Amino acid sequence: MKRRSWLIFAPGVTLALFLLPIGAGLLGTWLPSFGYLPVLGSEAFSLEPWRALFARPGLVESLRLTLISGLGGTLLAFALTIGFVAACHDTRFFAAARRLLAPLLALPHVAVAIGLAFLIAPSGWLLRLVSPWATGLELPPDVATLQDPNGLALALGLAVKETPFLLLMTLGALGQVRQGERLATARGLGYGPVAAWLKTVLPAVYPLIRLPIYAVLAFSLSVVDMAIVLAPATPPPLAVQVFNWFYDPDLALRTVASAGATLQLGLVIAGIALWRGGEILLRRLSRGWLTGGWRGWGGGLSRRFAAAALSLALALGYGGILALTLWSFAFRWRYPDALPASWTLDTWARQGDALWRISLTTLAIGLAAALIALALTLACLENEKRHGKAPGSRALWLLYLPLLVPQIGFLFGVQTLGAWSGLDGTWLAVIWSHLLFVLPYAFLALADPYRALDERYNRAALCLGASPGRVFWRIKLPLLLRPVLFAGAVAFAVSVAQFLPTVFAGAGRFTTLTTEAVSLAGGGDRRVIGVYAFLQAALPLAFFALAIALPAWRARRLPRAGR
Repeated sequence: MKRRSWLIFAPGVTLALFLLPIGAGLLGTWLPSFGYLPVLGSEAFSLEPWRALFARPGLVESLRLTLISGLGGTLLAFALTIGFVAACHDTRFFAAARRLLAPLLALPHVAVAIGLAFLIAPSGWLLRLVSPWATGLELPPDVATLQDPNGLALALGLAVKETPFLLLMTLGALGQVRQGERLATARGLGYGPVAAWLKTVLPAVYPLIRLPIYAVLAFSLSVVDMAIVLAPATPPPLAVQVFNWFYDPDLALRTVASAGATLQLGLVIAGIALWRGGEILLRRLSRGWLTGGWRGWGGGLSRRFAAAALSLALALGYGGILALTLWSFAFRWRYPDALPASWTLDTWARQGDALWRISLTTLAIGLAAALIALALTLACLENEKRHGKAPGSRALWLLYLPLLVPQIGFLFGVQTLGAWSGLDGTWLAVIWSHLLFVLPYAFLALADPYRALDERYNRAALCLGASPGRVFWRIKLPLLLRPVLFAGAVAFAVSVAQFLPTVFAGAGRFTTLTTEAVSLAGGGDRRVIGVYAFLQAALPLAFFALAIALPAWRARRLPRAGR
């Protein structure tokens, strides 16, 4: 017991890594929002930053864009998820779609946004495929399909990126509610497949996916990198506007930016409260429908519609990555040609030195954050097993805290804390800031497989005289190699996708594939943008492929070793 007693500190250390930076970051953001910013010689509290914020032109339009894109993207992702699972839960397409989720889940947000922009822009690939033979267009139309004034392109991009995450969370929750037994009972009473799922499974599943939905809503209402690519720029959504104020040469705007970041936090809280109110209202309104005896229909039309909707979302995700690939190797691609007229490797060659340096930085940060997250996750889960202490709902809320608090709402304060402690712009600061968002995903990916491991393996090894540490390294880890590698791949992919943490904690000294892709997104050379966005997407996908290949390779070699 003495040798393993250090494990009891793992949950406390893990929570401290979350709570201390977030708490300090929020405080470091709130104080300047009320005029307290000693760096600028302002140490007296006042409401002047708020008056200046509300006097800024375009603020109301920024709030409108934020609400439309954030709520719209979350609603669309939720509808696609629930509609698909309800209508297609027992079909072959359901199993095929599950296999297609992981690659889209691995794609960074910016890569999805740039790929979607290459598809739906007025001169995008989708219109090229049907022009001029179907549209008669020899020139790109003057239509705002990208960066439209209502933020619909951003809402679509958010739905394409977040639907795989919500689907994965829903699939994980289905195993906890005995879906098969519920559906068998309902179908035996004459209910159609869709009605049976909505009436018996959804009420049990939804409480288990409520926190992931809130996390998607919080992210959608405060996203910066995707909004820079897909949302209008004059004015942009609130989070982008606040980001611009933070990095404006006029230092007086720092207090206005802090007030805007605080407003962004309030907007996210209001959005979650609005969603929660919608849950309560819908639950009350649906009581009669749930108990009214309506048994639905065969579900053929619903299945076709749900399958078509999800297929469209998957096609947009994979089509965007294909468009990135084509542009990265294209030499001449004039509108309305469906494919490039000629190909070249010159773009890759010209960017070779910069790509190598930036990729190494991205790889180093991602690997460090993923390995630390895996170590902390395994320590916490092993502590649960050894001491029989399963975390409650409060611990789950704390785990989701970095995902529920908007990044722009506390990262400026984290940067201030880093500058005060001398860590600003260091490797430690960047890796720690990534860890805030990497660790929750690593824990969510590994917790269920770890807890589901048959305890008899552990007991048998202990009865044979093995120490708990030896059991962990020689029995549990080999058995859990696939989920551990998958969790590591998820953690690495999340780290690669981080934009704001790299910018704020890195103080502009660290350039990753994500920060470079965002900075290039406003440029006019699609070939260069395609190179960086393609590599940004390829790096996490390579780790997912490795996570799949290594356990398979090991399984093939085990019988040979036995002989």
